[in-house]
Amino acid sequence: MANFAIAFGTATKNRDGKIIEAFFPSPVLNPSDALINAVTAVSDYEQGNQAVEVSSEQCVELATAFAAAGDIANASFAEKAVSSEQPLVLVVLATDEKPQSVAEGFLKLQLISNRLVQPHGTVLDGIFGLLHNIAWTNEGPIDLPELAERQIEARLAGRALSVDCVDKFPKMVDYVVPTGIRIADTSRVRLGAHVGEGTTVMHEGFINFNAGTTGVSMVEGRISAGVVVGNGSDIGGGASIMGTLSGGGTMVISIGENCLLGANAGLGFPMGNRCTIESGLYVTAGTKVRMLDKEGNEVEIIKARDLAGVSDLLFRRNSVTGQIECLANKSAVELNSELHSNN
Repeated sequence: MANFAIAFGTATKNRDGKIIEAFFPSPVLNPSDALINAVTAVSDYEQGNQAVEVSSEQCVELATAFAAAGDIANASFAEKAVSSEQPLVLVVLATDEKPQSVAEGFLKLQLISNRLVQPHGTVLDGIFGLLHNIAWTNEGPIDLPELAERQIEARLAGRALSVDCVDKFPKMVDYVVPTGIRIADTSRVRLGAHVGEGTTVMHEGFINFNAGTTGVSMVEGRISAGVVVGNGSDIGGGASIMGTLSGGGTMVISIGENCLLGANAGLGFPMGNRCTIESGLYVTAGTKVRMLDKEGNEVEIIKARDLAGVSDLLFRRNSVTGQIECLANKSAVELNSELHSNN
């Protein structure tokens, strides 16, 4: 059976000796048996899915093992890590299962943000209960029970300890900066987001973990947990997509390619390709939609969920009756090449 992933990195512990976060510069998806055997032979790894701490002595051997297996990136990191005073951790995931440790959880989030797997491409069940709230500061992650004392220590030493946020998930760019993207406010993209090449996230845009874009997109609204936005689709200012954590339940909400979710619009069902929802219109799965033919005559009234995955649709609200209408979208969304340039 193929191995799922392996990664070597550095971790942060709290005062009780518990790992509260982990950083893996070069995680490997579907590693070869040769790599697994070479690395685990010089560590305390036993079997299955496991996170093991690595000593500086083992780090030297790991560097040799990685190099022998052809993993130059991790070999180089292991060489540099020999003199580090930070805890070092090796995570081996023989199978893709529910994460059992903080280090495993952080590895899986970084697999997504490194574009090694797509959203929903790895099991993240139970990750909210596994991770705990951390103060993410200018001096690194700090376990919340230790924050007040660390703030006092910093002040007495003439430093100001700045807390960027208190959350289970840090911002993505502190761990991964994918190629070919722009992010105006980095705090609004969580670790575990998948940001496709060519994506621009503006100041009010937001991308949650296990969600994101697959290619070129302009994100000025909210991409909630579990949501996937296809290549060439734009999320307008103030727009919102209902995710698995915000009322969407277990249904995977997605947007196809070359779509437009207008400013302050909303979506609560999977949308096909080349679809448009006009500005200010929120269409949930249960929304009653008046279907129109090419002449503008009513064909039937159905729920929006019945249109899941259907392409070339335009959703609008009749300005006279207030009825939500749907008709064939006669022109695909054309992206502004200058707005979407990441050079």
